[in-house]
Amino acid sequence: MALEVGLDRLQRWMQAVIVHPGLVEDALAAAADEVPAQRLGEVILPSRTLTPAERLDVYHGMYLLRMEEALASDYPALKHFLGDEGFFDLVRDYVQVHPSRSFSLNPLGYRLPEFVKTASGLERPDFCYELAQLELAVAQAFDGPETARLGEAAIAAVPPEAWEAARLAPVATFRLLSFRYPVNDYLQTVLDDDHDHPKARLKDQWIAVYRRDYVVYRLDLTRAAHDLLAALVSGRPLGNAIGEALKTGGKRAPSEHELFRWFRQWVSVGVFQSVETR
Repeated sequence: MALEVGLDRLQRWMQAVIVHPGLVEDALAAAADEVPAQRLGEVILPSRTLTPAERLDVYHGMYLLRMEEALASDYPALKHFLGDEGFFDLVRDYVQVHPSRSFSLNPLGYRLPEFVKTASGLERPDFCYELAQLELAVAQAFDGPETARLGEAAIAAVPPEAWEAARLAPVATFRLLSFRYPVNDYLQTVLDDDHDHPKARLKDQWIAVYRRDYVVYRLDLTRAAHDLLAALVSGRPLGNAIGEALKTGGKRAPSEHELFRWFRQWVSVGVFQSVETR
């Protein structure tokens, strides 16, 4: 009797076999409830040179390689730190828990940092986690929607007396991060193909990530600059945020001139998209 397999059932079986982490023989055995291995030839025809199982193995074998390629494009520094074999093992484990479920591979790695945080067997897991966080921010900034940045005309339209109560909104691709390790420096050395990589040792870093004209930028910040920027993008009025920065900085508090210099820089590079004065 011919094997009757509906399209939905065949698709489920095909996916289960392709994404199975073992050998293709193991995959076929695991999915035997849908299509018994001995009847494989009824749904996959042989070619002139390959058996049905060998033809299926082409897709099975390429699946992890394609997933690794996609994740490596978003996480080049993490791959560099772990090495080719270590990164491939991480990808293999990750896609078993978080397989691709979109027509696009762009979101595939969105949960990788959290997976790294609890993954076993990684060298310097805390460093890997922060490195993955930074690379995810870069990837999401690259994929995010383009929003117009705050222009000179909008700035000029704000009366001087209204700036104290002004609230600023960041562009959609903006990300603000703080780290205990020099992950931004490590990423830059990988991108520059520089072999003098920083050690995975404690060194605080504060980074703003944003996109302008379809190019992603990473801006190094001081702790005080990070805190002021965090206050602004959270919706605090400009005068309130600056006053708090001057009050809480102690002996290391930045000068008022320095605070306004930061603000002018952030406006000029395109961190903000709008200003609200009411």
